[in-house]
Amino acid sequence: MSKVEHSSPAPDPSSTLAALYADDNREHAAVPPVDTPDYRALRERDHARRAQAESALAFLRARGAASAEDLFHAAWLFNHGDHPDEARRAHELAREAAERGYRRARWLAAASCDRWCMYEGRPQKYGTQFVPDGVRHRLWDVDPTTTDAERAAWDVPPLAEQLRRAEEMTRTEPQPPMAFAPAWLKAAIERWGKFG
Repeated sequence: MSKVEHSSPAPDPSSTLAALYADDNREHAAVPPVDTPDYRALRERDHARRAQAESALAFLRARGAASAEDLFHAAWLFNHGDHPDEARRAHELAREAAERGYRRARWLAAASCDRWCMYEGRPQKYGTQFVPDGVRHRLWDVDPTTTDAERAAWDVPPLAEQLRRAEEMTRTEPQPPMAFAPAWLKAAIERWGKFG
């Protein structure tokens, strides 16, 4: 008679997403300087978390079991991606979670939409994304047709408050080395230098 091997059950995908979200929050509470091995290691762990989130979410979706909170957790992880398609994915997931009534997903849906626009070099819609330009921190260009009422609907502060926040960041946060800035930011810095 052969011996039956018992393997431990696979982790619950919802619990996996919650744990990945918690790990991401813990690590991003104190991000190391951009030009360091610690920062590169963080970005590698971010990438691994997104891959795990994609797998867990696919499992849940295949069973019709993805909750709004699961979508929010996955969206949060994708929002820390480096590419427009990852920001777009974060936006789609967060928006779906918000439409299902998960209140915390509203701001994330706006922020990930803005990040998607920013990564593509377009003005952001809501005004949630801040960037260094080598001299100061600034609010990424904002679509002037977006109203504060639209921002409020997605739990985003008024534009004037976001502009004040950029000024505060300039006073309190150091500028990172711009040599490591992504191409979309370097292009914007050049544009701002020419046109203010």
